[in-house]
Amino acid sequence: MILNMSERQETRPQAPYLLEMLDIEKQFPGVKALDHAKLQLRAGTVHALMGENGAGKSTLMKCLFGIYTRDSGTVTMNGVPVTFTSPRDALDNGVAMVHQELNQVLRRNVMENVWLGRFPTTRLGTVDSKKMYADTKAVFERLEIDVDPRQIIGGLSVSKRQMVEIAKAVSYNAKILVLDEPTSSLTEDEVEHLFRIMTRLTSEGVGIIYISHKMDEILRISDDVTIMRDGQWIATRSADSLTKEEIIRLMVGREMTNQFPPKHNEVGDVLLDVKNFSGMYEPTCHDVTFQLHKGEVLGVAGLVGSRRTELLNSLFGYFTQGGGEVSMNGKPIRNVTTDEARKNGFALITEERRATGIFGENTILFNSIIANVGSYGSPLLKGKKMDKDTDWVIESMKVKTPSKKTLIKSLSGGNQQKVIIGRWLLTNPDVLLLDEPTRGIDVGAKYEIYQLILNLAEQGKGVMMVSSEMPELLGICDRILVMSNGRLAGIVERGKDFGGIPGEQETIMALAARYV
Repeated sequence: MILNMSERQETRPQAPYLLEMLDIEKQFPGVKALDHAKLQLRAGTVHALMGENGAGKSTLMKCLFGIYTRDSGTVTMNGVPVTFTSPRDALDNGVAMVHQELNQVLRRNVMENVWLGRFPTTRLGTVDSKKMYADTKAVFERLEIDVDPRQIIGGLSVSKRQMVEIAKAVSYNAKILVLDEPTSSLTEDEVEHLFRIMTRLTSEGVGIIYISHKMDEILRISDDVTIMRDGQWIATRSADSLTKEEIIRLMVGREMTNQFPPKHNEVGDVLLDVKNFSGMYEPTCHDVTFQLHKGEVLGVAGLVGSRRTELLNSLFGYFTQGGGEVSMNGKPIRNVTTDEARKNGFALITEERRATGIFGENTILFNSIIANVGSYGSPLLKGKKMDKDTDWVIESMKVKTPSKKTLIKSLSGGNQQKVIIGRWLLTNPDVLLLDEPTRGIDVGAKYEIYQLILNLAEQGKGVMMVSSEMPELLGICDRILVMSNGRLAGIVERGKDFGGIPGEQETIMALAARYV
């Protein structure tokens, strides 16, 4: 059971600061990422760290965790100055971090991922698999995580992999735990489970730094909130003294009255006609029938395991089509490969940016033009056209970057997502498939991406958008296709009062559980 705010404040230790980061500065070529930033964490509390993408939150945490070396400033733990030279150094000294973008060895099993780099050994120096299994089970039982330690981690859902990563961090017995967008892939029940874990850890004196853009969660679970903007500390307040409106004002430096842009798109003729569509290999979608119209934003809802992602990947040719028919503008098509899907006017923005979206070690220019590389000539590429197209991506998507030659991995998640969207728009698609397009993105960047989506619909494009956020689906979609265990459970039509009335939300949730 989650303790409420007053109960947690009564039970938490009233100790000096567990962690102090003061006057932290960090400069990258062409940009000052941190400018006298600060964070003060009390033991036994949840301290939310908020700000728009690019505000410096992740950079500040990477300076703490030993990924980056700060240029100046001080870091103390329990009053003792510390400087970690690597993530392992931080872990060995009681600081653990769960990153938003998972970095796991997908072909190895769960317990090997949990104990990677510190495998228990026998007297003969070989890996002690029995002890590793027992230790993993003990951590999972403590945290009430129902995952087989011997299962290959790549076969788990993103949400299960996220819980494994949290368990790994806890296994270090850390006194400071950094959680970066930990609920972005979790169901409501899994979020409640995570909150129970957090409450247990804070009762043991652990200090948790919680990075999230979900304000309801922040106001519910946090004790203190620090807000950053443009690399600077803006404010630190107690969570119970803040409102969502005040947080947004502090984050973006302006009032933001509307969460979603006004809709002006007009739904036209049928663009995509899908009949009895199925994937070939399990787990996949089965016997799905729907139509996507020109100028329409079609939402795709469902619980974890509903096969929403599998539906989009199968339509794009990433997964093999097993049965059914697909027609585009009345002409039968079959996307046997992703390249064929691209030639047929499809584009796909994947759920996991880091794993399947960006080329992290390459520049913004490379990431912008890679899907459209065939249009730049062969064998010699036309550099001026590539520069021009990259400039268009940066300007039209409002990407915050020092230059087009900046490595994309150094950008915030929201700016990476804008580059990916711009990359696919250069191919001039007719059908845009979006899988969790605003996952881990702040409220300001979300608004910009919503506007991009609606602009595409106004141009007559067809947009299919998977989202786990009900307000998002209700806010910008024209209809919502509801998936349940790989099957189409129903389609909710957009009415005059579609904007989030409880009855329609309940209908969507009931359909989502139809075949579970």
